This record gives sequence, C-alpha cells and structure tokens, in this order.
Amino acid sequence: MARGRHGARRLLLQALYQRQLAGHGAAELVAQFRDSKEFRGIDAAYFELLLGEIVGAEPALDALIVATADRPVAQLDPVERAVLWIAVAELRDHPDVPPRVVIDEAIELAREFGAQDGFRYVNAVLDAMVPRLRTGERPPA
Repeated sequence: MARGRHGARRLLLQALYQRQLAGHGAAELVAQFRDSKEFRGIDAAYFELLLGEIVGAEPALDALIVATADRPVAQLDPVERAVLWIAVAELRDHPDVPPRVVIDEAIELAREFGAQDGFRYVNAVLDAMVPRLRTGERPPA
C-alpha cells in the first residue's frame, strides 16, 4: 500500500479520473476516498490540498498543458490528463517539491495506470513545462 505523499498522489489520480468520468465535486471525492482502506497512511492533508487546488482550476491547468503539449487536452487519455493536472499543480503551486520529484512521481503514476507509452508523453510535456513554471530551473537530467 502506497504511503505518504506518493500514496496521496496515487489516490488523487484515481479521484481525478473519477471526476472526469462522473463529474464528482471535491467534497464528494474526499468523503468517498476518506472511507477507503487506501486512505490510511497517506498524507491526507496533501491529498485534500491538491484536490482542492485542482478542482475548479482545470481550465487554467489545461491551458498550461496545451501551451506545451502537441495536442488538445480533449485528446488526452483521462489518466494522462489527471497525472498532468497533479504534476502541473505541484510545479505551479508547490515550489517546495523539487521538479525531479514531480516528474518522477508523474512518470511512475502514468506507467502504473496509463496507456503503454503514456509515461513518455507525460515526461516530455513536463520536461518542457519546468522552465515555464519554475523560473531559473531546468528540467531534471
């Protein structure tokens, strides 16, 4: 079972995927996931913080993704889109999280839950995005 912030990102991916398919709001998702056994041991505060930052900010996050991606967000797989929302929110709003951690976590989630080579796409988009969202930082080698 995933723990800490990694566990929070893992459950957040599932919640955001569900949001895309069913349109659930943040409060409903928190209530639902809080009751799951996977919720124990994760960084619950981080899960709720990121979920709150992402829900309602999807258009702004999508705009950042489109500025870097080679296709419209509507053509993205829902898993890849959710992974990118998480990573872009962290890059944009959480300078305490190093870009290398954001990208590694996103790649791991895309590998585990996404399409066969989706992780490569996620990696390319995030590598291009780091300099835009983290002034003075370069993508991790």
